[in-house]
Amino acid sequence: MFFDWLYGLFSRDLAIDLGTATTLIYVRGQGVVASEPSVVAVSTGSNGMRKVLAVGKEAKEMLGRTPEFIDAIRPMKDGVIADYDVTEAMLRYFINKVHRHKAWVRPRIVISVPHGITNVERRAVRESAESAGARAVWLIEEPMAAAIGVGLPITEPCGSMIVDIGGGTTEVAVISLSGIVKSRSIKVAGDKMDEAIISHMKKRYGLVIGERTAEEIKLKIGNAYPMDKVLSMEVKGRSHSEGIPKRITVNSDEIREALSEPVSQILKAIRMTLEDAPAELSADIVDKGIVLAGGGSLLQNIDVLIREEIGLPAIRADNPKAAVVMGAGKVLEDVDLLDKSTIRL
Repeated sequence: MFFDWLYGLFSRDLAIDLGTATTLIYVRGQGVVASEPSVVAVSTGSNGMRKVLAVGKEAKEMLGRTPEFIDAIRPMKDGVIADYDVTEAMLRYFINKVHRHKAWVRPRIVISVPHGITNVERRAVRESAESAGARAVWLIEEPMAAAIGVGLPITEPCGSMIVDIGGGTTEVAVISLSGIVKSRSIKVAGDKMDEAIISHMKKRYGLVIGERTAEEIKLKIGNAYPMDKVLSMEVKGRSHSEGIPKRITVNSDEIREALSEPVSQILKAIRMTLEDAPAELSADIVDKGIVLAGGGSLLQNIDVLIREEIGLPAIRADNPKAAVVMGAGKVLEDVDLLDKSTIRL
């Protein structure tokens, strides 16, 4: 008891959105203090041992640019742990960074996870956080955290709909009375959009580009519904046939076409969730509309497309990328919410 009190005296409890593309950290009493890519650069020695060289922004700069003995790894895939040891190292780095590398400090942590993951995957997240230095770990499902983060009335007897488009997964949920009534979790989100752009560039232009370039195209001229003005940008890559550097110009209309498949799958998940929702809750959603969160919701005009295709208002959250971690942070600060909204393993 004394040591638990001592840890609590000096540690700062955290909420973590452990995303496929980005990890965000919320410190109790301070708010969001870090947002970094979920990337770790490691070197492998002759004995097979791996050593962490960089984490976050510095590691992302190495993607596609490393020599043979260095790997830039994204340890999260489709919202779950793909590399346990590297995930643990990444969590340890973020915990130590927040606590200014005080190795003896052990915070309590709330971590968000996709709605559809298994108990085994949930335990892997919890154990990874505990091994990284947490003294207590709670898990919260991403759609619930996002709904809390954007201020939806999740404890009231009325229906609220949240669509959280992250890096690895899209979480669609209808929430009422602090519970998820109906939901869909699909492994189609920002990463699949990037892959669609990479595929388009190779098929149409014979141009090989990497993840970082694809993401830049998506952010600058990507769109889900025709815009008032057609945008264009220059793209640099490698010629697939000749193997030499090459540059071309692409426009927003063709990128919208390239993104049509992953975007249509997100629309399908929204439709299916609405079809399964109880009639009374559906009536509430007609009045309040659909709230969009997650970095993927920043795709230009995706709110317009949802409104046109689904026939309901679609509202993008004020700070969609931080919605999940803000919700997890609010749970960390509220004992009642912590009890009602977290997962019991």
